[in-house]
Order: sequence, then C-alpha cells, then structure tokens
Amino acid sequence: MFVIKIRQFRLALNSWSVLSIVFVILLLLPNLNILINVFKAPNENWIHIKRFLLQEYVTNTLLLVSFTGLFSVLCGISLAWLVAVYDFPLRSFLKWGLILPLAIPPYIAAYTYNGLLNYTGVIQTFLRNEFNIHLNQKYVDLMSVEGAIFIFTMFLFPYVYTITRDFLEKQSASLIENARVLGRSPMEIFLFVILPVSRAAIVGGASLVILEVLNDYGVVQYFGVTTFSTAIFKTWFGLGDVESSIKLSALLLLVVFGVLLLERVLRGRRKYSYTTAKVRPISRIRLKGAKAALASVYSFAIFGLGFLIPLLQLIHWAFLTYKNILSVDFGRLILNTLLTALLASAIIAVVALVIANYGRMNESFAGKICARLTVVGYSIPGAVIAIGVIVFFVALDNNLFWFYRLINPDSAKLVLSTSLAMLIFAYVIRFLAIGFNAVETGFEKVGKRFFEASRMLGMSVTETFFKIDVKMIRPAIVSGFILVLVDIMKELPLTLLLRPFNYDTLATKVYQYANDEMIREASIPSLIIIFISAVSIYFFNQVVDRGER
Repeated sequence: MFVIKIRQFRLALNSWSVLSIVFVILLLLPNLNILINVFKAPNENWIHIKRFLLQEYVTNTLLLVSFTGLFSVLCGISLAWLVAVYDFPLRSFLKWGLILPLAIPPYIAAYTYNGLLNYTGVIQTFLRNEFNIHLNQKYVDLMSVEGAIFIFTMFLFPYVYTITRDFLEKQSASLIENARVLGRSPMEIFLFVILPVSRAAIVGGASLVILEVLNDYGVVQYFGVTTFSTAIFKTWFGLGDVESSIKLSALLLLVVFGVLLLERVLRGRRKYSYTTAKVRPISRIRLKGAKAALASVYSFAIFGLGFLIPLLQLIHWAFLTYKNILSVDFGRLILNTLLTALLASAIIAVVALVIANYGRMNESFAGKICARLTVVGYSIPGAVIAIGVIVFFVALDNNLFWFYRLINPDSAKLVLSTSLAMLIFAYVIRFLAIGFNAVETGFEKVGKRFFEASRMLGMSVTETFFKIDVKMIRPAIVSGFILVLVDIMKELPLTLLLRPFNYDTLATKVYQYANDEMIREASIPSLIIIFISAVSIYFFNQVVDRGER
C-alpha cells in the first residue's frame, strides 16, 4: 500500500503541481501574516479605538451591508422578473442596458451625484433660477449613510439582476408555464414559484453586492461614513499604527467570513439545474397598454439613475474642463493605468491557467484544495489584502537586505515594498478568482476527451496544453482577461495604498480630484474608465452569448 501511495505521489508530482502549490502558498502568505500579527498585545491606539470608535464602525458597516443588500435584491429580482418573463417596449435594449451600471465604479457615481444634487449643482440651480424653488438641504444631501446606500444600490444591483435573470431565462420555463396552466396569477407565480426556486441565484448575487460594499473605500470616505475600510486607512496613514490596522483588518475578515457562511446557510443544499439535455427558453408574455408603459418606465428609470444621468453629467463636465485636463501628463496617466492593468491581467491569466489545468488533471484532494484557495482572495476586502501584502513585503525586504547590499552597496533597505511589483502582487491575490473561474468554466465545457486523445497519441501534458487546450478554451481565457482588466482599472483601495510614490492611475487621479473638491476635473478620467468598462462588458456579453449558442 505504501509503495502504491509513493508511486501515485510521484505520478502527481510534476511541474504543473509544483507551480500550482507555490502560487497558492504565495497567495496565502500575506493573509496568514494578518492572522499571526493579530495576537500581538494591544497598544494605546487600539484600546482607544475599541472603547470609543469600534461600535460606530460596526454599526455603520452593518447598516450599509443590510440595507444595500435588501434594496439591491428588490431592484434586481423585480427587473430580472420583468425582462425574463415579459415583453414590453425597450426590453431588448434594457436587457443589456441594465448591466451597464456596473461600468461606473460607485466612487465615481458618488462624486457625480453629489455634484448634481448639491446647492450649486444643476438641479438646485435650475429650480432656483427658473421657478424660485429653494429645496430643504436635508432632503437632497447625499453625504450620509442613506446616500451611500442609494449609491451602492443603484450601481451594484446588476449583480443580482444578471444572475437571477440568467437563471429565470434558462431554468424556470417549465415551472412558470405549469403554474400558468394551473391558473396562478402573475403575482402568485412570482411569490410562490419564482422567489423560492431563485433563492440560490438571489443569494449569490446579494453576497457579491455585500462583498463589494465591504471592499469599498471611495464612497464611504467621500461621504464621511466611518466603516472598517475608512478606519483601516485612518489608523494606518493618520496614526501610522500598522498593528491596530491589522486588528481592524482581522475583524473585517471575520465579517466577510460571516457573510460567506450566511450565504452557504441561505443557499442550503438545494440546487436547481437543467433537468433535460435541451434547455428550453421561457415563452414571454407580451404586455400591452398601461402595463407595458409601466414596465418600460420602471426599467428605464432604474437605467437612467444607474447609468444615463451620471454619464450625461460627466460628459457635461468634460466639455467644461477638457482644455485644462488633456495634456502630456494625462497621457502618462492612461499609459500607467493600461500598463498596470494589462500586466496584472496577463499574470493572472497565466496563474489561473496553471492552477486550473492542474486541478483538471489531478482530481484529488490537493487539486480541489488548490482550486478553492485560489478564489478566497476575491472575498477579502482590498484594504485587508493591502495590509497583509505590505507587512509581507517589508519582511521580505528586511530578509533580502544583505542581497541588495551585495548587488549595490548603496541600496535602500526597502526595494520591493516601494515598487510596482507589490501592487501587481496584490492585484493577483484580489482578482485571481475572476480569471480562474472563467478558465475553469472553459475547461469544464471542453471536457477531457481531447486531452486524453492527445495523451494517447503520445503528446506530453505541456505539449497538449499549448497545442490543444489553450486553443480550445481561448474564449474563456479572453472573457476572464477582460473581466480582470476592467476590475483592476476600477480598483481604488489597493491602488491607493500600494502604488509606488508619485505613481498615479486613472482611479487614483479621480479620487485625488474629488478629494481636492475638483469634481468637474475628475470627469474625463472617469469617462475613460466608464468607456473601457462599458465596451469590455459589451464584448464579454458577446463572447458569452456566442459560447451559449
């Protein structure tokens, strides 16, 4: 038995398995650093935070998470229900258009809406000048917890909408049609058929919304809402206290794990999947008259609030400021953003391919563990990853200082922790799950038939990978690459915390303008981010649709 085990171990030990295990260990080390350092004795800052501030951080974070989750679910499932089950004017456009709010990062939306609604904004100025109407400021002031909930809901609900709509269109046809035959009204079908069977999809979308809220720094910092993210930044930069930041990060990690555990409990063990090999699309009911108008107005109003209005406001500001903004320095900004995003996305694609291919070849416990650990990073907020990565890189620099001195006697002590390498490493931890899921899905669709045929014909694993596998799953690789690229371009907390000195990207420049009360000047970098994100989302949908056909 022992000899057989040794033989199996040798067969499983190859360059793919070694590389996969090394990658996973590297991804986990920064987060393990947080867990190790959290048990250090508390200092005075931490005692002060715990006694006077922690309750406020917890309360605000829970308020944001709870109400954003609730409103996003209401918004997402109502729109998914309308688009999947009914036919009404503008439906074809809105089916895709309602995903577009994801192209606008919530922090850019927060800057735009505050500029739009404040005392000197377009709306109040117009009402004062044209109708002599003076609004009570407390009803239009967005700089509060309620304002942050509105922003998060309007720009994150597509997570719930997209997942639920996809589920309803593909898997609920027979259930809905049977309920109709039995004489159930649309409301009864929605309450007693759609909601129960869509539970897993709804919970999956809502958990993504909640994780995005926990990760956010731009909206809550701009609105002055103190949460765990802002507390980590303040403790680190304001007080220079890394130890207390680590303790706050550990608490935030507990909240994240609590959310993930709750998601598992709410999903339960129920799974709804195709019952036949042929998936039958749902036959939609054509709405007429007032019902059709109501459906169009409701859907278009959400689209307007979540995409059209902020986009038009940004375009208006761009016309006012482009002469002051467009310069050689701005070109450098775009170059920094693209180079960083492209380099990190390419590295993520390579790491995802290696681990996914190892998991596919080796269906043992080790392969499954590698696959699960790979996706953990996406659920950890950027501020927490940043703390773990910087502690890890400073320790690495301290241990390699003798080597730096060997190469250059005048070398500084901190080399890697002041370089772009640290930022890209953090991006890989945070966004590897997106690239990995896309590649893994591609491998699942292709199956192992071609791989096994190639191996039987005498090709090695590596030859098969480059000559067969990569060509077969190219659309999945492209999809994953696009999604990662968009997320990295929008990412704010990680970039703000870990970028090298004087190294700006479009996201950090937008934040800097907004922080300096130059909201209009933030419009052009914001529009570039939105344009690239919207085009990427469009092409991603095209790739997915072609794959499904």
